Amino acid sequence: MSTPRLFGTDGMRGRAGEWPLDPPTVRRLGAALVRVLRNTEQPMHLLIGRDTRESGGWIEREFAHGARLCGAEVHSAGVLPTPAVAYLSRSTDVSIGAMISASHNPFEDNGIKVFSGAGQKFTEDVERRVEHEVADPGWSLPEGDAPAVASTDLVEKYVSHLRDVLPAAGPLSGKRLVVDCANGATSSVAPAVFESLGFSVDWLGVTPDGRNINLGCGSTHPEVMAARVAASGAIAGIAFDGDGDRAILADETGRVVDGDGVMLICARQLKSEGRLAGDTVVATVMSNIGLELALKDSGISLRRTQVGDKYVMEEMLAGGFSLGGEQSGHVILSDYLFTGDGLATALSVLRVMAATGRSLSSLASELTTYPQVLVNVRVKARRALDSVPAVAEAVAMVESSLTGHGRLLVRYSGTEPLLRIMLEGRDKAEIDALAHGLADVVRRELG
Repeated sequence: MSTPRLFGTDGMRGRAGEWPLDPPTVRRLGAALVRVLRNTEQPMHLLIGRDTRESGGWIEREFAHGARLCGAEVHSAGVLPTPAVAYLSRSTDVSIGAMISASHNPFEDNGIKVFSGAGQKFTEDVERRVEHEVADPGWSLPEGDAPAVASTDLVEKYVSHLRDVLPAAGPLSGKRLVVDCANGATSSVAPAVFESLGFSVDWLGVTPDGRNINLGCGSTHPEVMAARVAASGAIAGIAFDGDGDRAILADETGRVVDGDGVMLICARQLKSEGRLAGDTVVATVMSNIGLELALKDSGISLRRTQVGDKYVMEEMLAGGFSLGGEQSGHVILSDYLFTGDGLATALSVLRVMAATGRSLSSLASELTTYPQVLVNVRVKARRALDSVPAVAEAVAMVESSLTGHGRLLVRYSGTEPLLRIMLEGRDKAEIDALAHGLADVVRRELG
């Protein structure tokens, strides 16, 4: 019998109150983490943060109670962004950091992300061990109410860390920004950061009520922030997601700048300063070919990983790289932290603007986003494509046609009997014809 999977690509996530985010399982998870990771020679300290969802309080209590029952000392940092918990786990006497959040999901959902004392997300190996421990029937926990968790105020320590990214606004001081906190975790920190730097800020999404997180606001709805920027004369806009580990920006014209644009801007600046380790950026297979070609023009290599910021982090750690991220706005700047940090991302872009004297529209215009075509083909079985000669030949032909100016990504869906064919290139008509030609071959051989 297989062990139930609790962790996905970004921690554990689900509908609050339902398995695996029901009270007994959450309590058992807190206990299992301690049982798997405890060191008998040193006491275990657990720090918990949460976003603004109404379910965050009881999940925190249950998780903490399970950990305490197994001997851990637990403190709550209250409402803080995910990267704050990761940073505080690294910079304080903490064995485990846990963030209770479902990121950009609606308020009904929630989740738990766990960080090591080094401020890094746990590896899949550790996650599997914890899952086995949760499923082990050989141990149990007492029932009863979960008591409140002792609180600790660490906001200023995190804000001080962010000031290392942009110590002063310089020529940008007094300039107007539009900042959307998604009624989420950054609403507890962002005002102190931007106002202390002297920016004039139009605030959006800073009145959380437990149910309005990500509701028509934040990084999943950047058009709201972008429209305010265009109407207000701001120099830029920033929209965070619910837990603050990603940021989507807009330039002064209201044009949205995603993670690909941010990585190009930051990569070129870091290289000019001699701070881009290995002259390499790490991104996922979803980043546009335009990013790869623009980086190449600047003498910068792009390494790709599967989708998920934890895979970006692992590749960065393995290669000693300093910049990576996802098109969705997760950007990792390892000089500051080995996880995505929306506030650090935004401050890094503002730092480039201050250092170069250029507008965000000017900096972002150096990225050309190439047309993309996506075709899904229903298949009867998931056969290895290189084992089907006609398909392998068609794939090779498409890749040859795109050499130097485009790319092909072919992968099976993780949830449906589909083969996904994605092409990017300069000529929309060309890649459309190539995509549908390949789809016809797949349909004939595997459909």
